[in-house]
Amino acid sequence: MRVLSGMRPTGKLHIGHLFGALSSWVELQEKGHECFYFVADWHALTTHYNDTKEIVNNSIELVKSYLAVGIDPNKSTIFIQSEIKEHAELTLLFSMFVSVSRLERVPTYKEIKQQLSDKDLSNAGFLIYPVLQAADILIYRATGVPVGEDQVYHIELTREIARRFNYLYKEVFPEPEPILSKVPKLLGTDGRKMSKSYGNTIPLVADEETLKKMVMPMITDPARQRRTDPGNPEKCPVWDYHKAFGISDKDAEWVKDGCTNAKIGCVDCKKLLLKNMKERLEPIWERYNSLTDDYVKDVIVEGNKKARQVARETIEMVRDAMQLDYNFLRK
Repeated sequence: MRVLSGMRPTGKLHIGHLFGALSSWVELQEKGHECFYFVADWHALTTHYNDTKEIVNNSIELVKSYLAVGIDPNKSTIFIQSEIKEHAELTLLFSMFVSVSRLERVPTYKEIKQQLSDKDLSNAGFLIYPVLQAADILIYRATGVPVGEDQVYHIELTREIARRFNYLYKEVFPEPEPILSKVPKLLGTDGRKMSKSYGNTIPLVADEETLKKMVMPMITDPARQRRTDPGNPEKCPVWDYHKAFGISDKDAEWVKDGCTNAKIGCVDCKKLLLKNMKERLEPIWERYNSLTDDYVKDVIVEGNKKARQVARETIEMVRDAMQLDYNFLRK
């Protein structure tokens, strides 16, 4: 299976990204699939077109995080979207037969406009970002796309575009399938949805002291106002973190019994969580801190070369299918 996925470079990653995407990316890589993982810097422009000064630095930072969590450049292709101009050409060609009304029916179009009501999202780029997303996937003729449930609709639109192109011109594109993984439910440290805009996220790359400062004040089961109050782990955000970061059966029983019967306090529970979080995150921190700027840049340069070669092959197939091949002028 050829796998394609990417992230927007809009700032430092948090642990929600680890469980929401990156862990499954590493798993797909280790299963031997042909994986392409990219930095979606053009997608960042759809909502940050008027503030671009940090996009390049954020892109380098994002690649560094990819490497830190275990994306191996010897097994996966890591690249920058805007460095592969064929993405733009394919987006333009697809936009010729995708209607405006179809794009306006994309569920996330209205949702994001409401969420980011403080931003002017009347730009054409924001409207056609699902077409760009389809081009990102189909330029590599990917057959699998790891996504969350909220992104399945976009994969279906990509499948529609592939079918439409194949019908109008010639069979070029496979219809990619969404790859869904079970993502643990992790709320922010304040009990709300995890979001950088709320300031309630835990950074992916930090240190033990920072982790402690983020975890110890976390909201727990509201029923436990005092240590002597019994609680319910299933109503506590900390319990979801325990399950995500791995907890032994013995420790899980200790938490459940201690919480429901008020034998332990929330501080005791969080200390155990900190221990398990540190064990999982510390190797990521160490890898991150060992990466040099030169190495990260070399990874990007080599990844861009590999991605560009595949993208050019696809564009040649597209031009041939659409009878837009002018290669005879270059002979």
